[in-house]
Amino acid sequence: MLESQRERVPLNDGGELDTALAFLSFARSCVLKKVGGLDEEQLRRRLVVSDTTLLGLVQHLADAERYWFGYTLAGDPRYADVDFGMLVAPDRCADQVIADYRAAIAESDAHIRAADGLDVRTSHPVADEPLTLRWVLAHMTSETVRHAGHADILRELIDGVTGR
Repeated sequence: MLESQRERVPLNDGGELDTALAFLSFARSCVLKKVGGLDEEQLRRRLVVSDTTLLGLVQHLADAERYWFGYTLAGDPRYADVDFGMLVAPDRCADQVIADYRAAIAESDAHIRAADGLDVRTSHPVADEPLTLRWVLAHMTSETVRHAGHADILRELIDGVTGR
């Protein structure tokens, strides 16, 4: 099957932060591409035994962005207890969930750019130890890429669209 959504991986190599942000941005755009052009029913369609749906993945990733960059890195207490759940409330429309993810990305990018380099330590510990922004970037990139893979499979099952 042809990849109808193929996108080239970033070739940014201008420094550690530039490269890290390019790959995180690429992974985020892959997730957003997977939800593009689908209707509310398709985005909420449950195709696996777990509660994972395309819309649920987007909600989960918005929570993860806010937890890791907002709370853990920057110390914003509003995001200390995010749910990370995949079940989207019926009264929350898809456009709201997707817009919220875009907003969470913008907030995260602002926290990253406000930090004083990749060696800055998190405001809140991870496993009892403050870690670096470098680690948080790597962690969120791996999480986003993992869920982009889930989204690839779900999207293909919905309408046959493939590619990263």
